[in-house]
Amino acid sequence: MQNLKKTFTFSSRVLLLAAALIGSPACFSEPKKEDIPNLVGVWTGENTTYSEQKGHSSWAKTVEISEQKGRIFKGHFTFSGGTKHFFGAIYPDNASFTWVGADSKGYNHGRIFSKDHVSACYVESGAEATVGCADLVRKKP
Repeated sequence: MQNLKKTFTFSSRVLLLAAALIGSPACFSEPKKEDIPNLVGVWTGENTTYSEQKGHSSWAKTVEISEQKGRIFKGHFTFSGGTKHFFGAIYPDNASFTWVGADSKGYNHGRIFSKDHVSACYVESGAEATVGCADLVRKKP
């Protein structure tokens, strides 16, 4: 009976603590609008890709994000095949983003590491499957 009483007392304390934490506004608070990272600017870095058709390749990449309203942004980058325009969204965790182009077959998934450092990885499936990542830093004006 003594062990049962200790177990019940410990368990009830843990349950009370868990209930207090779950009921805390901090557990449910959403990042404030002013906490949304600003991605506007020119980002540069090395892009490394792989595809069955082209193998491994690396090159300097420049991405310009020209406009952002809240979590939604748009921009472009230039590559050997021309210029790609894209638009994207920052997820509510304020650390992840995705962008797509109207004429693209795949998606760019990104991670924000700091105010001036992001990484963006492209994935495309199908006959022309391709993967690639670019580690980008914001150029200072």
